[in-house]
Amino acid sequence: MDGCAGRQRGFTYIGLLLAVAVMGLVLMIAAQVWSTTEQRERETQLLFVGDAYRLAIGGYFAAGHRFPQTLQDLLVDERTPVPRHYLRRLYSDPMTGKADWTLVLTADGQGIMGVASSSKATPIKRRNFTFRDRAFADADCICLWQFIYSPNRFTPGTGPNVGGDAALTPANTQSHSPGSVGSFTPGSISTLPRGASSPLPASGAFSPGAAANSAPDPGNGPGSN
Repeated sequence: MDGCAGRQRGFTYIGLLLAVAVMGLVLMIAAQVWSTTEQRERETQLLFVGDAYRLAIGGYFAAGHRFPQTLQDLLVDERTPVPRHYLRRLYSDPMTGKADWTLVLTADGQGIMGVASSSKATPIKRRNFTFRDRAFADADCICLWQFIYSPNRFTPGTGPNVGGDAALTPANTQSHSPGSVGSFTPGSISTLPRGASSPLPASGAFSPGAAANSAPDPGNGPGSN
């Protein structure tokens, strides 16, 4: 009897160990799923908040053709007689929960043209971005999601093709020189290169009244005598 009871207690003990192992595995999977879901929500919030900063910077630039020097400038713009407000408040970085944004500066380092998260986590979202955020695809770090306002809407945004923190340095921003585009002056016609033939037929220059001088004189026609 004692031997049977001992064997039953051993089986019960093994069963409890298996149950605890299964429960631990289930809890680990649940925690991983919860963590993934939470990060997805944070990434969605980051896309919304980052776009809000980008639109605010664009509104500030459109009002005076100058980028803000601090994020506080987006709250109250006193450059006009009536102050303008581009943000209701300064939003925290959804990935870190703190206002520790990485500022993307202009080439001269005097203005803020965008923000980026300071998180070094690997993003879960890899595809299906909006056209404005198309450069975020296949980024290896959330810190490469840079919400930049560019006055030239055809300038592509930065993304995974720019590596590491170097993407946030002003040296990576190239300004377009207006002098590289030729200007048109009304009434001016560019001359042909030396030695090139003119596309116009070889004829005498036209002057006002030339047609009248070349026309036959009615008085010299037949029957004029």
